Amino acid sequence: IGGDLEDRRLSQERSAARTGGAQAVRAGEGVSAANWREAALAALVANARVTLLPRTTAFGAYLQNFYGLAERITDHLAEPDPRLPRERLWQVRAREVVLATGAIERPLVFPGNDRPGIMLAGAARAYLNRYGVLAGRRAVVVAACDTAYAGALDLHRAGVEIALIADMRAKPKGPLIEAARLAGLAVETGARITGTTGRLRVTGIGVEHERDGRVETRTVACDLVLMSGGWTPSVHLFSQARGKLAWDDAVQAFLPAAPFAHVHMAGACAGAAGLDAAVQSGAAAGACAARALGFDATGQVLKVADMGPAVSPGAAAAGAPAYDGTAGVAFVDFQNDVTAKDIRLATREGFRSIEHIKRYTTTGMATDQGKTSNINALSVAANALGRDIPTVGHTSFRAPFTPVTFGTLAGAARGPLFDPLRQTPIDGAARTEGALFEDAGQWRRARAFPRAGEDMHAAVARECATVRQAAGVFDGSTLGKLEVCGPDAAQFLDRMYLTPLARLAVGRCRYAVQLNEAGFVIDDGIVARIAPDRFHVTTTTGGAARVLNVMEDYLQTEFTNLTCWLTTVTEQWGVIAVQGPRARDMIAPLIEGLDISGQAFPHMSCGSAEIAGVPMRLFRVSFTGELGFEINVPSGFARDVWELVHAAAERHGGTAYGTEAMHVLRAEKGYILTGHDTDGTVTPMDLGLGTGAAKADFVGKRALARPDMIKTDRLQLVGLLTEDPRAVLEEGAQITRVARPGTGTRAEGHVTSAYMSPALGRSIALGLVAGGRTRHGERLFVPMPGGALAVTLAGPVFLDRKGERLHV
Repeated sequence: IGGDLEDRRLSQERSAARTGGAQAVRAGEGVSAANWREAALAALVANARVTLLPRTTAFGAYLQNFYGLAERITDHLAEPDPRLPRERLWQVRAREVVLATGAIERPLVFPGNDRPGIMLAGAARAYLNRYGVLAGRRAVVVAACDTAYAGALDLHRAGVEIALIADMRAKPKGPLIEAARLAGLAVETGARITGTTGRLRVTGIGVEHERDGRVETRTVACDLVLMSGGWTPSVHLFSQARGKLAWDDAVQAFLPAAPFAHVHMAGACAGAAGLDAAVQSGAAAGACAARALGFDATGQVLKVADMGPAVSPGAAAAGAPAYDGTAGVAFVDFQNDVTAKDIRLATREGFRSIEHIKRYTTTGMATDQGKTSNINALSVAANALGRDIPTVGHTSFRAPFTPVTFGTLAGAARGPLFDPLRQTPIDGAARTEGALFEDAGQWRRARAFPRAGEDMHAAVARECATVRQAAGVFDGSTLGKLEVCGPDAAQFLDRMYLTPLARLAVGRCRYAVQLNEAGFVIDDGIVARIAPDRFHVTTTTGGAARVLNVMEDYLQTEFTNLTCWLTTVTEQWGVIAVQGPRARDMIAPLIEGLDISGQAFPHMSCGSAEIAGVPMRLFRVSFTGELGFEINVPSGFARDVWELVHAAAERHGGTAYGTEAMHVLRAEKGYILTGHDTDGTVTPMDLGLGTGAAKADFVGKRALARPDMIKTDRLQLVGLLTEDPRAVLEEGAQITRVARPGTGTRAEGHVTSAYMSPALGRSIALGLVAGGRTRHGERLFVPMPGGALAVTLAGPVFLDRKGERLHV
């Protein structure tokens, strides 16, 4: 904490209520702990080289000493400063780290241990000493460690009646036990808890012990039960940092097995019992870290005892007898409601690995991560398996140590800093030309290029008309691009796509549709064979990662006998689509080494050449229904080539166009947009793309033969023409038989795409309608906010049904 002295004073005041761990809630152990804590805190605040973050949790340890810290800044304030954030994420990488994460009090497992009024002894001390609240009036303390006695003494001094201290250990010894007896508190050793009573809260507890060879059981009336099974060292961060753990019988818990590179453990998490031992442990760990950094670590460490009366060591857990879970409902994991019987059932079901038992029962999962439940769960499992805890092992401790809000991880929503922004290599040119942008996944794409005085609609109409009449230039760099190569590449792609690809000739392209195992369309694109053993595969903008993952999955798990390799090259190639009747005239003078005449380079051809001296892959494909070429050049040259091609387009009366015009142009031609005209339940037959019956096999083939997939009333792609040619439908709107649908009216389908078509001078739409292909000419209705619009079903191709424009 830097700044002036006033800031440090305020920081110290805020810190005072937070630092110190359990010592901040302990009374009756002398003043040395409080004195030492205050002196240590004052020294830290006064040191300008120290950054003190009191309201901060280290929630995760990652590789190379990288730690995530969540600082809570204003969450606790009634009137926070509006200029400050609620929380702050610190991302820290340190050369040396000292972990002093302390220990967590361990609950006990006995029948009825989840009844209201039963709590940890440390929790009752915190209520009393931090907040001045008595958790009850008459208490029974169930102990398996010495620190439970300290809680009993604190409550006794505050006026709580301690009806009984039931110690599960046979012969406990120590100064706190003697102090309890001297204070007149009833102590019974070798006790066993048989259950609790009470409806809305605990009213009594059954205690069993052996006396003179006889087992006696009695119920002790109380309204508060305090339990303490000892302390479990908090080794989560050490374990997350890849440190190894080993079982320690003395503390009945797992401790760091050996020093870990650049990570030093101190205090209770390292097994140090008592404040004095913890301070000495911290001093040793700090000195070790300082020496590793090249600092002089000599100096005298102030002992707690030097500042006042000695503090009781507060021994760590001696361990309660393992509960076998055979009687009553005894909870092990209070967060996930896992009982001892659940764990024993898991072992009877054949689960032997503690990781399997964890997942079968959910013990230690979610945000608990074994903090309170882990050791007890291991004890019950070990007892059921007839093994000891070290051989059973322990589960993995995963980040976050405590829950972290999504807001802290995501940070403030500050424009492009909120989400990673992917820009095409042509993005700068589009900005210069005044493009309006839209988001497509993580990509930013030019939506339109409005000129002076144009709104979006006018710009789109002009761009569409220019492409149809002359030519347009479009940035297609966001398309997913995969390189599939190897001796079996053709066979692999033939299996992955509905479209036949095994015999695709070198220098040719083919439109390909990909299905999932259920037979539904998940992606489409162009597959080009650029060599006998090499293919250039394009995917939709949003489907690139998914398609690559699907292909890798099949290649590594299903088609393991095929030899081919997959490489994503999406960002290696910039793509410039040139579409329109004058497209060839525009680019032919710029191309060297390839004849792109209609005879030499027909529709669906591909080849390699140079454009203005830049290496290029050229594909004659079209997503507009016009003569089209897609120029693929290395990304570093994409903007220069774009500017060259754009200048040529303007000389021929062409223009740059954006995604909105592209949508209109493809809809006029009836081309689908996967994810827009499909919804994950659409088959290729629904879209009129065939059944793949001629192919022996491909992913999804068997599913296409299921009865539900060949029903005649499935939703099928159709065109929709409104009776009012100026009315544009809303995408997603339902389609019905009647103008005013009422209760029970069934939707016949829905609108998937809707636009105003400049080429046709009217609105057009695509939709999915039940049995649509057999219903062309039928009149249906689309309910709209301003009233239902009548539509006529038609074929999905509105322009150039014979495809003559493609082949000029």
